[in-house]
Amino acid sequence: MKKSEIYEIEGDEVKKNRKECPRCGKGVFLADHDDRLACGKCGYTEFK
Repeated sequence: MKKSEIYEIEGDEVKKNRKECPRCGKGVFLADHDDRLACGKCGYTEFK
């Protein structure tokens, strides 16, 4: 995945397009599946 798909630049600010894992912390993003968001590192899952 490209960094341009995760981050978006708006003026002087950087916006994250994906949600970060609450267990793993900064820099680990949740994968977006059809019915859930999942962390590939620790297995955390949020259902939509």
